[in-house]
Amino acid sequence: MTKDKIKKAIDAIGLPRLIVFCFFMAIVITAAVNDIDVASYFSSTLKYFGMWGILVLAMLPSIKCGIGPNFGVSLGIVCGLLGTLLAIQFNIAPAVEGILPGFGPWASMFFAIILSAVLSWLVGIAYGKLLNMVKGSEMTVTTYVGYSAIYLMCIVWFRAPFNSGEIIWPLGGVGVRNSVALETSFGWLLNDFLGFNIGPVFIPTGIILAVLLVSGFVFLYFRSKTGIAITAAGSNPTFARASGIDVDKMRVKGIALSTVLGAIGIIIYNQGFGYLQAYTAPLAMGFICVASILIGGATTTKATIMNVLIGTFLYQGLIIFTPPVSNHLLAGTDISDTMRQIIQNGVILYALAQTKGGD
Repeated sequence: MTKDKIKKAIDAIGLPRLIVFCFFMAIVITAAVNDIDVASYFSSTLKYFGMWGILVLAMLPSIKCGIGPNFGVSLGIVCGLLGTLLAIQFNIAPAVEGILPGFGPWASMFFAIILSAVLSWLVGIAYGKLLNMVKGSEMTVTTYVGYSAIYLMCIVWFRAPFNSGEIIWPLGGVGVRNSVALETSFGWLLNDFLGFNIGPVFIPTGIILAVLLVSGFVFLYFRSKTGIAITAAGSNPTFARASGIDVDKMRVKGIALSTVLGAIGIIIYNQGFGYLQAYTAPLAMGFICVASILIGGATTTKATIMNVLIGTFLYQGLIIFTPPVSNHLLAGTDISDTMRQIIQNGVILYALAQTKGGD
């Protein structure tokens, strides 16, 4: 194979994805050779793939509409947290369970999703209009907005007038706890739904189906008239305007959809843990989502559903397999967080460098 063919093959696969995939395979093989429980960690990878899948999917509409990776997905995340807290505050699960046994947790989760979707759509419209005012600096502004939203909500959480004993601080009687259990609401609902084992590997069917279902909706949406217009506005604004498309309006719709997916994503993520974390816990989520979709082969201007699915699996698999392997080979050390930071920030820097160079 000639150098040109090798270069074309690498370009087609994507250098970050190729490097991360090779490293991931090396880690898995190393784990298997050293008798580390590969099946257990593979089960965890599938679970975290489901938990992060929709959050990473939130990057897709913002890239397609021309804004780039949505570092400000935190706006959707805080809407999702608020919707979940209100579901607990209003005792949705116990109320429905008393009428329709077995449906309480489902009602609570769907209440949180619907309420969060409405809130995040409204927030996303305002957010999209803001980004239309700062064209050319969107990624800088989204990063600033994302961090600001988290810190602003820290003040809100601290003084929020909830009165549910599951939410408020046990002594102060006001404000949201750092961690709020979802056990009586909808914790682990999708993780356990239709789950089954293939040998020693547990398949969390429900949460994987949730990712595929929402991905299917997004796929069909971008095949609709509005979705095609959003893609056209993002890929070639000049041609889109000449075709009668309101580019600014399409950008707003794209970022609003991204914000809604962020809200839904954090609800699915939290049920996978069985509790939600407020305050600064979601601070780095935007960067993890951006890194995941870029690892999957996306760029700052082009992305597909497959980029989301592949990138989420690779990123989570690498982060989950690295600690046991590093602890086995380098006793007394844990380089997993260092590795996460190197991969996450390195991939983002690579993508931005490629964009600057005219990718």
